[in-house]
Amino acid sequence: MRARTRYRAIPVVLLASVLGLLVVAPIARADTPGYHEYVALGDSWTADVIIAGTAGTPTARYVPIDCFQSTFDYPKQVAKALDVAQFYDASCGSATTQNFADPQPGLPLGGTNPPQFSHLTPDTDLVTVGIGGNDVDLAGAVLDCLNLTGTRLPLPSPLAASCKAKWTAGGVDRMSENIRAAKPKVIDALDAIHERSPKADVFVVNYLAGIRGPGCYPLLQASNADQVWVAQKLRELNTMLAAAADAGDAQLVDTYTPSIGHDACQLPTVRYVEGFLPVSLNQPAIAVPIHPNSAGADSQATSVIAAINDSRR
Repeated sequence: MRARTRYRAIPVVLLASVLGLLVVAPIARADTPGYHEYVALGDSWTADVIIAGTAGTPTARYVPIDCFQSTFDYPKQVAKALDVAQFYDASCGSATTQNFADPQPGLPLGGTNPPQFSHLTPDTDLVTVGIGGNDVDLAGAVLDCLNLTGTRLPLPSPLAASCKAKWTAGGVDRMSENIRAAKPKVIDALDAIHERSPKADVFVVNYLAGIRGPGCYPLLQASNADQVWVAQKLRELNTMLAAAADAGDAQLVDTYTPSIGHDACQLPTVRYVEGFLPVSLNQPAIAVPIHPNSAGADSQATSVIAAINDSRR
């Protein structure tokens, strides 16, 4: 089947990097006829943002360096596996659906990423889309969870902060409201992709199972209640993306299910998503808190390639 097709970064606190190695399984290659022009659109979980590491500093090949786009993000792995003739990785940390059609100014070092749609052409035949997390401000909510004691005691933040209490004050879960409000934005973005690139197969890539909840403290410095709440909101976000993909004539790529058991609570060489400490042992790096590491990028790439293979049989 040819699918007709249709995520904002967390501000970082830099710590020292550490040494380590992880041997990961090789990424599967596409076993179906290739695409000719592939454009990747998305936010920091597409760019698989990183500050520095053994795989190199962020690349400025496609976007400003302060998009913090890694050299190993899943779009680059997918493009290599598909051996596409033309490829552009437009993904950038902190991007929202608005930055698909409009420029993204005010990046951390003063850069501006051009509209991500500007790289789509009538000849584009493959588009991957990873967006939505920043539209709903999930990154900001996660930062509100930072809790050095892991308790719900009435102590000043960040000793005992509670993101759930902040975001559900007054009996209204504002994150759930944000997720509902973001659905038409994602659908509109998918429709706009089809208009610009009518021949494209479009794949919506959802979010890894980064937070499990409960019981991760002190590996994840948040209370049990907050861990559970964030994990629920992440699943809600992915449910919305699945519905938006269906409404927007796109195919969903499920990266969540294959990543269960590789959340930020796991050992450094097991987890696909880092916790609040910005240090990764997967291709040792100064990472970005609550973002995929290199093993997470590998898992994302494997899921995308498998979905493409399945869709073209």
